[in-house]
Amino acid sequence: MNFCVVCVLAVITWLTRRRLSCSPPCQHPPRGSAAPASVTRVELCPFPGASLLNVRIDPNSISFNMWKEIPVPFYLSVYFFDIVNPSEILQGRKPQVRERGPYVYREFRHKSNITFNDNDTVSFLEYRSYQFQPHKSRGLESDYIVMPNILVLAAALMMENGPISLKLIMTLAFSTLGERAFMNRTVSEIMWGYEDPLLHLINKYFPSMFPFKGKFGLFAELNNSNSGLFTVFTGVQNFSRIHLVDKWNGVSKVNFWHSDQCNMINGTSGQMWAPFMTPESSLEFYSPDACRSMKLVYKEEGVFEGIPTFRFVAPNTLFANGTVYPPNEGFCPCMESGIQNVSTCRFNAPLFLSHPHFYNADPVLAEAVSGLHPNPEEHSLFLDIHPVTGIPMNCSVKLQLNLYIKSVKGIGQTGKIEPVVLPLLWFGESGAMEGETLQTFYTQLVLMPKVLHYAQYVLLALGCVLLLIPVIYQIRNQEKCYLFWSSSKKGSKDKEAIQAYSESLMTSAPKGTVLQEARL
Repeated sequence: MNFCVVCVLAVITWLTRRRLSCSPPCQHPPRGSAAPASVTRVELCPFPGASLLNVRIDPNSISFNMWKEIPVPFYLSVYFFDIVNPSEILQGRKPQVRERGPYVYREFRHKSNITFNDNDTVSFLEYRSYQFQPHKSRGLESDYIVMPNILVLAAALMMENGPISLKLIMTLAFSTLGERAFMNRTVSEIMWGYEDPLLHLINKYFPSMFPFKGKFGLFAELNNSNSGLFTVFTGVQNFSRIHLVDKWNGVSKVNFWHSDQCNMINGTSGQMWAPFMTPESSLEFYSPDACRSMKLVYKEEGVFEGIPTFRFVAPNTLFANGTVYPPNEGFCPCMESGIQNVSTCRFNAPLFLSHPHFYNADPVLAEAVSGLHPNPEEHSLFLDIHPVTGIPMNCSVKLQLNLYIKSVKGIGQTGKIEPVVLPLLWFGESGAMEGETLQTFYTQLVLMPKVLHYAQYVLLALGCVLLLIPVIYQIRNQEKCYLFWSSSKKGSKDKEAIQAYSESLMTSAPKGTVLQEARL
């Protein structure tokens, strides 16, 4: 019995020490603020070994392979705005569009050229490739879409303040090459490129004007290419800087914008974040495609497949203009709030980024184009992050690409087009942890901590029961001894009384008592 008690107490002591050894990192995170009690309670020691070693970028850490080869399947869903009335637009009427899609592509990512540096950083190139998924798409890559001719309309706007003689030459060149303001191309051509005589002409006389050499496509630069050389902190020497970007393509800030704040490279590379998040935390990352850093803010707690998460969303100020949100002044020249001018990092073409259907933008933008219906459920972006590890569980990043078009005097192809920000397409990059990876994650982060959490109380109760059993046994033994002693004592007194009575009968009775005794 005593051996069992000692064993139980030893187990309880071990569990208590394990909990205490795991608690300090959860209670004192590197960010300088404590994690919520609920998170600390549920996410006790999420990784085997209960150590921060497992979330660093280190070949010996558990999460290294997850960082190197992301196990989450990513999908790129593209929606095109098919122009219904191109002829009327040339006559100055309101554009009317029809959304087509989604055209879904499986996105494959892998890191290469991984080099660990002496300053607690690692450099790598991440390559991306896309594969069309017909069974997930609503349409085929052979579908035709009526789109603005970006090369013609962008070149015309860039020449707006040029001499009239040059504009006439451009008009003649467009006519000779058969170029028009709008084009009818397949999804595959718009995405991955098409031969264009105008592009060949530009590359011949202005070889450094466009990065496209051969074919022009909106996603031609992304397929089978990398997003630049990232150098990020590993967290081995300084855990507080884990996953933060040190440099991108060898620079610590870009030069696309007009203020130091807007040119800063902040946050991570957009795949993993520092652990031990709180509702006061934010998600910052640098996006090479948007040529800028972005910040998402906390919205609410949630649960994804049984795993607790924090949901982060884009603030209303993400694409606000400098008038509405002064820190964004460096991204100007600006137009209506809710769209960002990216011409400085896109060969000076009048391209703008926004949320799909101009969600969260000035209502004037959506009202200027028929067929747009902003909807927060369909058009807002979000990231669901496991707060203890900083690993995304579910994400959906949605952006829209727009082209500013207008009539340019002297260039006949632009007709009488009224100034308008015309949406070209919007796309969503989505991914969710699933399959064996999700099951392993759930077991390590949710199931095992809960088992250990409740097991210590079960063992504590069992230990108390085992401790009470010998006490109760001892008490009952003492009661039996007392009862036996009491009965023995009472029996001796009765014997004395009987003996005394017997002796009294044997003695001679006094006179006068014989008759009385007889009567009795």
